Amino acid sequence: MALTFDPFREMDRMAARLLTSGGTQRSASWMPMDLYRVDEHYVVHVDLPGVDPGSIDLDVDATTLTIQAERTLGAAEGAHWLAQERPAGRFTRQLSLGSDLDLDAIHASYEHGVLTLTIPVAERSKPRKIAVEHAGSDRALAQGGTSTQEAQDAVEVGSDA
Repeated sequence: MALTFDPFREMDRMAARLLTSGGTQRSASWMPMDLYRVDEHYVVHVDLPGVDPGSIDLDVDATTLTIQAERTLGAAEGAHWLAQERPAGRFTRQLSLGSDLDLDAIHASYEHGVLTLTIPVAERSKPRKIAVEHAGSDRALAQGGTSTQEAQDAVEVGSDA
């Protein structure tokens, strides 16, 4: 078996481990995500391959959504690593959510290594029609069941006489 050694790649990997909270919590770069809006909700897809679904933890604090997951490597005890390129450990990503979202109705599912979050838009933020009331129409209907136009016609006819 031929092995290649790239000292620059090894130095990059070591620097990344040292710069990420002592190597225990990894950056969001390992949790790539897609975010888009469909109708009245947002959809977030986060790639978490090899993560145990029981280790996924979602928290909402005010308008911050925190995603945490843990991935362990399944190597036999006493294994001598020849290459270890798949990251392992506890990973964290935070998203700032707007106040126009319904944070109590977030739905999460995990399938085929992808965490999917559906975040609905709050009812108060959805576009809506506002009815315009006509002051004369309500009074005219209450006075005898005639419409506003009929009441205006009656006034005009009465003034000619």
